[in-house]
Amino acid sequence: MKVSGKCKEIRVFCAQPSGRSLILLTLLALPSMMLGFVGARASTNQTPPNIIPNLHPYSDPSGEIQTFTTAGFIDETNPFFQDLGTNGRRCVTCHQPSDAWTVTPSHNQERFENTQGTDPIFRPVDGATCPMDDVSTVEARREAYKLLLSKGLIRIGIQVPSFADFIVTNVDNPYGCNDTNALSMYRRPLPSTNLKFLSTVMFDGREFPVLGEPKPFTEAEINAALHQQAIDATEGHAQGKRPTDAQLDQIVAFETSLFTAQSRDNEAGPLHVRGATGGPLALSRVNFFLGINDPLGNNPQNVAFTSTISTLYQDWLNISDRDYDEYTEARRSIARGEQIFNNLSITITGVGGLNDIPLQDGKIHSSIQGFCGTCHDTPNVGDHSVPAPLNIGIADATRRTPDMPLFTILCNDGTRVQTTDPGRALVTGKCTDIGKFKGPILRGLAARAPYFHNGMAATLDDVVTFYQQRFNLGLNDKQQRDLVAFLKAL
Repeated sequence: MKVSGKCKEIRVFCAQPSGRSLILLTLLALPSMMLGFVGARASTNQTPPNIIPNLHPYSDPSGEIQTFTTAGFIDETNPFFQDLGTNGRRCVTCHQPSDAWTVTPSHNQERFENTQGTDPIFRPVDGATCPMDDVSTVEARREAYKLLLSKGLIRIGIQVPSFADFIVTNVDNPYGCNDTNALSMYRRPLPSTNLKFLSTVMFDGREFPVLGEPKPFTEAEINAALHQQAIDATEGHAQGKRPTDAQLDQIVAFETSLFTAQSRDNEAGPLHVRGATGGPLALSRVNFFLGINDPLGNNPQNVAFTSTISTLYQDWLNISDRDYDEYTEARRSIARGEQIFNNLSITITGVGGLNDIPLQDGKIHSSIQGFCGTCHDTPNVGDHSVPAPLNIGIADATRRTPDMPLFTILCNDGTRVQTTDPGRALVTGKCTDIGKFKGPILRGLAARAPYFHNGMAATLDDVVTFYQQRFNLGLNDKQQRDLVAFLKAL
């Protein structure tokens, strides 16, 4: 295909090897030849340009994912899709619709191979393990962007607050970013969908003001935080100028109109039949307000907490043998997994943010009898309905892998802590917040592996295994398979 004029960036949809799933890529075009593939959507010519139809399906390892937008269709003329920076990045560069509006290693690898590591996601500012990494050759870029390629991680640089009650005494970073004041952490980009259910923004909640006491934020504060996140992303990740107020309003309106969920399972078929309410359309109708179903008494309606978090597949528990078909066993498994998620009693110990703070009775409880929903309380969504950063041990030094840094921290009280990511502590300056992160929304999990803020769990089986070991869940093999089947169906 010939193009004329100066070099410019052209975005195309590229057909996946399966021929069914699409991924939005940004490719460089030369004056005389466009490098890339003809998009599957463009070749069919069934929809207008710059439009992604509502409920367009994308393949993932477990089946298909869909996004429903209350706007009626996804309009790619929105500033979310526009180049507002100086390095070619757009919001969509790191928030792909085919990856549940984040990015995944497999698709990052395809983008790298298709562009020899020049796709805008591969930029030294935060795509590389350190900003000064050599990116002069393909192999140098492959090394510099290794965490994007292996775990879908970007570098997050944060200064230690001047008011912190701790100092960082040593940094052991395998990539050379060893500054003890400006720290480099490596985290997954959070999905830019299902934002209507957020109670805090970013893994460490850094877009919110630091509060003396935890409280539910207002919708206005959530909205302001999303605006600020769009500013920071444009100025930081895209290395651009502050978007206009109109552009920010359009970006946030677009993001908050999106609802994404698994819509079809390879084994169970459609997830919204026979009484089931999976998929994004039903998700868009889920009731939510800040504090809903909070287990620690922060529900503004003073309604008691229930551990029955998910009711999506309860009707599949009672599929009769008379109605047995090729989907029945898988549907029953998903329903059993939902029951485990709702009803499994868990002894919660050693969790910062739960076991080290006074609860409703004013006492600190070193052991709490809870459920999955104690930390994933929003009904049919799965995040926490109030800001509740928790330390469940993901960033502990004992779980460090060779590709992660290690920070040695000395607190003012003499406590010495080692962690792969200080988390919330770099926002509040509190030693007690080291290793605390928010729990993300659970819908659309199957399309966005790997999991946890540092991508340490490659699969949902790995996620459940972590919880099995961390909290001694005692699940047998069948129960673990059922729980994983349920999580894949979210």
